[in-house]
Amino acid sequence: MTVMDDWVTAVCAELDLDRAAVPVPVVLDLARDVAHQVLRPGAPVTAYLLGLAVGRGAEPADAAARLSALAGTWPIGLAADPADPAAP
Repeated sequence: MTVMDDWVTAVCAELDLDRAAVPVPVVLDLARDVAHQVLRPGAPVTAYLLGLAVGRGAEPADAAARLSALAGTWPIGLAADPADPAAP
C-alpha cells in the first residue's frame, strides 16, 4: 500500500465511506488539470465541488471528465490572477 492508499482508507473509515467507491485516480487527474490549466487553489475547491455533485447522484468519472474538459477550455488570460498569491 502507498501512503495515499493508507490515507484514503483511514479517511473512509473515519467518515464511514465505502473505500471501493473512491476513484482516487479520477480525482487526482481532475485536480491536476485544474491546477495546471486554471489555478492551483482551484484544484481542491473543484475536488470538493465534484464530491458535492457525486453526493447528489452524479457519476464520478463523467462529472470529472466534464470538469477536466471545462478546465481545458479555460481562457489562457484568466488562468493566472496576479492578485492571487498562489497563482503560477
